[in-house]
Amino acid sequence: MTSAEQATLGIVGGSGFYEIDGLENTRRLEIETPYGPPSDALVLGDLKGLPVAFVSRHGAGHRLSPSEVPYRANVWALASLGVRSLVSISAVGSLQAQIAPLHIVVPDQLIDRSTGIRPATFFGGGIVAHVSLDQPYCQRLNAALAAAAAFAGVTVHRGGSLLVVEGPAFSTKAESFLYQGWGASIIGMTAMPEARLAREAGMCYACLACVTDYDTWHEHHGAVTVEIVLQNLFRNVDKARTAISHLASNLPDWQACDCCASLSSAIITKLELVPEQRKRELAPILSRYVI
Repeated sequence: MTSAEQATLGIVGGSGFYEIDGLENTRRLEIETPYGPPSDALVLGDLKGLPVAFVSRHGAGHRLSPSEVPYRANVWALASLGVRSLVSISAVGSLQAQIAPLHIVVPDQLIDRSTGIRPATFFGGGIVAHVSLDQPYCQRLNAALAAAAAFAGVTVHRGGSLLVVEGPAFSTKAESFLYQGWGASIIGMTAMPEARLAREAGMCYACLACVTDYDTWHEHHGAVTVEIVLQNLFRNVDKARTAISHLASNLPDWQACDCCASLSSAIITKLELVPEQRKRELAPILSRYVI
């Protein structure tokens, strides 16, 4: 990579969030990874003077379902550009009455109920690592992102658990009541394994969760539909863009965070025993470990 092809902040845009306003000096970059191509070409540019890389999670035209998203390729590509702070923008349903559609949640916990068909780690094949995921979101980045969302003039809920389901169908009513009973705050389909991969890559990771509906549990709201989701999501997109622009001017220093050292006590395999091909494949990940 050349020095011009570097970024500090990475943005993964979910449903309805397909571009970043105010991005200057933009260029598209096709990146091939050991895990195939990312969801789409990465867009690089400058936002408030900060080098930013953006990828549309579901690809142009929203053609990838949550289970088809190449999570490893997306995170690997961003890591190869030097991204140290990663923000996910996601559409979610609310499981709690006080979290209403058009609100934004910056969660601090995850419950993974995806079915395991999504490749969930960079490791294996001759190298074993077990990262800590007790705090799946970066507390420093969470605080900055919540402040940026408040600056955008939206109602913000800081904290809470995001429950991840496989999809692509929305919940049954019985499931929705079950998840609500667990105390989860919001429900979505894409936060895992993205959060786990970001931790393996030594990135600070946070989520700007845009609430579009009440899932299916609320007695005064009908069944969730794509029409409802997109209608409310597009109403929140401008607020999300304002929040990201404000965050770019107030991004915490990743070097002051423990996220960048996530692999320092996680890799069990001695590096001299790791196959050379795996070292090459994992170069953007391992380089953060051996600094």
